[in-house]
Amino acid sequence: MTWLITKYLLTAGMVVFISEVAKRSDKLGGFIAALPLMTLLTLTWLFIENQSEEKIANHAYYTFWYVIPTLPMFLLFPYLLPKLGFWITMGSSIIVTVICFGLFALVMKNFGVNLL
Repeated sequence: MTWLITKYLLTAGMVVFISEVAKRSDKLGGFIAALPLMTLLTLTWLFIENQSEEKIANHAYYTFWYVIPTLPMFLLFPYLLPKLGFWITMGSSIIVTVICFGLFALVMKNFGVNLL
């Protein structure tokens, strides 16, 4: 149980750290958020918890493919925010991301990459 609490605290600490940096600097906050910190932390947790190399490698592999259809959201969000407000923009971004992911998964299936 102590290990689980430690994982939660360290992982949550990263989110808080990034949001605090972003308050002070848009560019630095965005840069740190764009780094694959959570993925690296997740890979570390999997390794420490004695998961197989195949499991760890698969996580990295699928993370790569899942990042690609999320990229349009980073262009859509700043465009919509001043027009629609935060919550509608957030919802719209989520919907667009889900649609992009579904379409991307269909396209990638043709190349032998099964994402669903």
